[in-house]
Amino acid sequence: MRKLVLAGLILAVTVIVLGAYTRLTDAGLGCPDWPGCYGHFKVPAAQDQINAAELAFPERPLESQKAWNEMIHRYFASALGLLILIIFVISIVKRAYHRPIKLPFFLLCLVIFQGMLGMWTVTLNLLPIVVMGHLLGGFAVLSSLFLLYLRLVPYRIPGGDQQTRRLGKFALLGIAILLGQIALGGWTSANYAALACTELPICESNWYERLDFIGAFSLPEAVNYEYGVHTYAQRMTMHIVHRAGALLTSIYLCWLAIRIYAVASSGLLRKIAATLVTILGMQVILGVSNVVFSLPVGIAVLHNAVAAVLLQVLVLLSYTLYRKT
Repeated sequence: MRKLVLAGLILAVTVIVLGAYTRLTDAGLGCPDWPGCYGHFKVPAAQDQINAAELAFPERPLESQKAWNEMIHRYFASALGLLILIIFVISIVKRAYHRPIKLPFFLLCLVIFQGMLGMWTVTLNLLPIVVMGHLLGGFAVLSSLFLLYLRLVPYRIPGGDQQTRRLGKFALLGIAILLGQIALGGWTSANYAALACTELPICESNWYERLDFIGAFSLPEAVNYEYGVHTYAQRMTMHIVHRAGALLTSIYLCWLAIRIYAVASSGLLRKIAATLVTILGMQVILGVSNVVFSLPVGIAVLHNAVAAVLLQVLVLLSYTLYRKT
């Protein structure tokens, strides 16, 4: 069971990375239908298949590279869903051995809903709220798998650490703050606003005169949301809010890590706190690099992956404070 969950964790990280790569290479509509691709379960390759595909979807000519990016993401996501189903079945069969059952059931429901979000991402032509929800759903699946893995690992802090345990609620607040920041990043990316500001630390001159918070966080009606439908001022506002959120998140998580490191008597908790600061520093550097180097795909994908790792560090911290001290 533990090995299967570990495999699920690795697969979930892979799906998140592939999803980010698909989005950042503008391949979210590489296949305009779902779950197949132009009516096939692999990208059409024969000339007659390509002709039929383009006849069926005249508004979306086949771009093989983008289509393969999308389909590879779907293949891995399907494999993850199948693995989670297997984990749930095993949890039912092994329930007499005190295996967790509620969390695997929640995971199964979550991955089914995540699959629906993946379908709506395509059928609703990259509707930003759905794209953002799909990103958050991927992070939720990963976090739930990690939580299940922690429940299967028999570690405990010797003697407890009651003083540090009082900080558990602040660790949970840290998760909420980070999820809010991830949602802001997802909204910024889904609306193609990642390059709306190309200067540091905030934006181009007179940025404060063009702020449009209502427009930035509303959704204009459109047939297709590919490449964004908001004005520059609205995208710039999204970007600035995301940067402000990054600053607030960094300050809070640094305070949390320093506080835990100062009061913890457990070496494990101190290591988690130090890891939190290290991963946070990496994420800040990657965020700055996205601006300085104009959003290179490799750095942008890594920015998503490190955000996922940062969230898991907070999950580990919270779980350890509440269940293992």
